[in-house]
Amino acid sequence: MTPFLTRPIAHRAFHDLAAGRPENSRAAISAAIAAGYAIEIDIQISADGRAMVFHDYDLGRLTPETGAIGQRPADELSAIPLKGGDEGIPTLREVLALVAGRAPLLIEIKDQDGALGADVGPLEQAVAEELAGYAGAVALMSFNPHSVAALAEAAPDLPRGITTCGYAAEHFPLLPESTRAHLRGIPDFERVGASFISHAAADLDHPRVHELKARGVPVLCWTIRTEEAENHARRFADNITFEGYAAAHPPA
Repeated sequence: MTPFLTRPIAHRAFHDLAAGRPENSRAAISAAIAAGYAIEIDIQISADGRAMVFHDYDLGRLTPETGAIGQRPADELSAIPLKGGDEGIPTLREVLALVAGRAPLLIEIKDQDGALGADVGPLEQAVAEELAGYAGAVALMSFNPHSVAALAEAAPDLPRGITTCGYAAEHFPLLPESTRAHLRGIPDFERVGASFISHAAADLDHPRVHELKARGVPVLCWTIRTEEAENHARRFADNITFEGYAAAHPPA
């Protein structure tokens, strides 16, 4: 995990719409590489089982199209322009070829179950297949612990972690309180063989986070948007995931 602790991590790459760099775009990834940052990207699955670099389930916020990304094949998705840029939705294969080991790559697998449940597998397998033979620094993570367990089977040699938070009801309206309460305690960390967490910055004081930190587990945090918030988060977190400003590189 060392490469992911020494450079600030650009959230959805070093995106800036005013500069023509949409989130999770090749332009934003290239800018992150040039700035010396690590890179966080999100993965959804296409209708034909390809790993696509895209955050949302629906195309509407980030492209001129609407509808679920999972209902379109990869070649069609690649032709849909990202708002604010001049390129289509990239595949993970294209991003790996672009990065080519020049920056640590933190890959978040988006939940496909719909309720952070056990209906997972195809996306994790697709990601593992793309990463086979990739020589750069890579770590995998997901909010869904079942997804992290699937990654343990599909890519056992790659570091994997759990994306975590306080699971406030307004942010997870489809999850019952019993499920949210269960996940708040990060109970699956040991079961899935996780080696790190990426936790919401606003909830870093959670006792379970402190427990893991005391055991030497690396704690990343998200999403930092100001230098002031970064300074506060770094009092506890080992590294930050940031957007909206140019994070300074910590002194060696």
